[in-house]
Amino acid sequence: MTAITFSPDVSGTVTDGVLVVTLDNPPVNAASQTVRAGIMAALAHLNGNSTLKAMVITGAGKSFVGGADIREFGKPPVDPILPDVVSAIEASEKPVIAALNGVALGGGLEIALACHQRIAAPAAKLGLPEVKLGLVPGAGGTQRLPRLTGVAAAIEMIGSGRAVSAAEALRLGVIDRIAGGVLVEEAIALAGEQARRPTRRTGTLPVRAGAEADLEAAAKKVLGKARGQTAPAEAIRLVKLAAHATLDTGLAEERRTFLELKDGEQARALRHVFFAERASAKVDGLEGVQPRKLETIGIVGMGLMGSGIAVSALDAGFRVIAVEQSAEAAEKGRTRIEDMLRKNLVSGRIDQTGFDARISRLKTAGDKAALQPADLVIEAVFDDYDVKATLFRELEGIVRDDAILATNTSYLDPDRLAAETRNPARVIGLHFFSPANIMRLMEVVKGAKTAPDVLATGLQLAKRLGKLPIVCGVTEGFIGNRIFSAYRKEAEFLLEDGASPAEIDSAMEGFGMAMGPFAVFDLAGLEIAWARRKRQAATRDPAERYSVIADRLCEAGRFGQKAGRGWYAYVDGKRQEDPAVTEMIAAARREKGIVPKDFTSGEITRRLVSAMADEGRKLMAEGIASRASDIDLVLINGYGFPAHRGGPMFMAGIE
Repeated sequence: MTAITFSPDVSGTVTDGVLVVTLDNPPVNAASQTVRAGIMAALAHLNGNSTLKAMVITGAGKSFVGGADIREFGKPPVDPILPDVVSAIEASEKPVIAALNGVALGGGLEIALACHQRIAAPAAKLGLPEVKLGLVPGAGGTQRLPRLTGVAAAIEMIGSGRAVSAAEALRLGVIDRIAGGVLVEEAIALAGEQARRPTRRTGTLPVRAGAEADLEAAAKKVLGKARGQTAPAEAIRLVKLAAHATLDTGLAEERRTFLELKDGEQARALRHVFFAERASAKVDGLEGVQPRKLETIGIVGMGLMGSGIAVSALDAGFRVIAVEQSAEAAEKGRTRIEDMLRKNLVSGRIDQTGFDARISRLKTAGDKAALQPADLVIEAVFDDYDVKATLFRELEGIVRDDAILATNTSYLDPDRLAAETRNPARVIGLHFFSPANIMRLMEVVKGAKTAPDVLATGLQLAKRLGKLPIVCGVTEGFIGNRIFSAYRKEAEFLLEDGASPAEIDSAMEGFGMAMGPFAVFDLAGLEIAWARRKRQAATRDPAERYSVIADRLCEAGRFGQKAGRGWYAYVDGKRQEDPAVTEMIAAARREKGIVPKDFTSGEITRRLVSAMADEGRKLMAEGIASRASDIDLVLINGYGFPAHRGGPMFMAGIE
């Protein structure tokens, strides 16, 4: 079988008169210029050769086409551009079949949509995730997908940017078949069948508009999660346009919108986040360092945090040994873990086989001696120095000398804890965010004496758990909580200066935060931060500005939602402004002689974002954070900072 080379990344072979074209641009078969040119050359070969009756396009490795080539981001387009490639596929005189061997995302799915039939491997994933980069599909996705799925399903899929499984894609009509055997062989057979029939071109299919109520429900769901992003609303508009415009009109409007968004601030911010995630994996000093082997994870403490860590580790395939102070407490912890797993079973996130496998890898005990086989032990006990220090000293007499000891502390000093051990080189901070089985962020804290292979192992663990690890140095609160403390203080200063809690919350929610700061404080509870402020009182600089309002709320027993009152009053679970709090704020102003002023929403958000960025500058100057973009990732993934804003450092122009 003679191979035909169409470009450096695209080759072909012929079987039974069918040209089988393979895209091979590792690691994800991105739709680079050479891939696009190769597809065009293959189409010309197909339609110019009388011995060929059809063509199959497939990918090498685990991807069909994983999306655009990131090396082309932000650069002028180079011919052939993807819309022209997609149009050429759909216009081909001879049928073209997409054999989706793996992920088909963004432009990859747009290529598949233009093909005349689509067959997928059972494990294939399909999606149009452009909204996650502040864009809409730019090569026909908004116009062709609704011709296969109907408008409501296309709104949900494009507006959310989520990927669907092969099974769901078949149910929605995105693909025509799921391969039961060898994918390419079945695709060749399908190509032969298609060659004997009239060619079905996706762009000529009628659009099933569906019931207006279904369309509005799908749009409402998407917009409810958009929180200020432009792209989801534009995606909805374009999908709806497909129902009553010609294909050419729809494609032209889609392209115009794509190019407009591509040059916009939101797309620029989201590209920053995209590249920041890739940069975060590069850690100085770890070149060539091999992580230690991890098979069994020990967890001390089976409260909400410890149980969440256990579920995350079980999901990643680890064996887990979780211990508590007593057999009774361990049994309660086990029930909590099993309930969390069962919830995932009921929701369909795991099947019965997966549930049973996870349970079989879980051991719980009321005795720390059970941790002896662990390769790494994570403490998730009460955030008190004496409690954690005692635990670390005890663990040294239990675990192997090569086992790693990790602290999940939020504020305590990992170096002090490490000093309690005989070998501080094996101690690391792994700061999970709650709920640990859901939140993506993990701060990996490098202590003064943490060994390079221990740090590398912490990063490897985070990645296996599906987390986004951000390496940071030792400081109180690490990156996230230290910046959040600055955010909290500035919000309280704004109160003194004239704003109300509701005005500040409204401004930040309009900015894109899921909740404003005072609503968050009430949800989390005010007493923990109060206890911390009391611990710091003796060392606080008397010349430093300090607001007493939060302390007075706590002295009055206003600890937040759980107490029925905090910064707000909660009546029948509903949040409302409280005149008593308004008076407390006014009293604090009078004591300081502050004449309150009015603030616009823009002034509020600028002050709060600037406070975050200023604290970020300090973290970088102190060497706690390696990159400004790492700080942005922490705020976005751990504290709800809107990704389409790029992060406080990005907004401040700090690199």
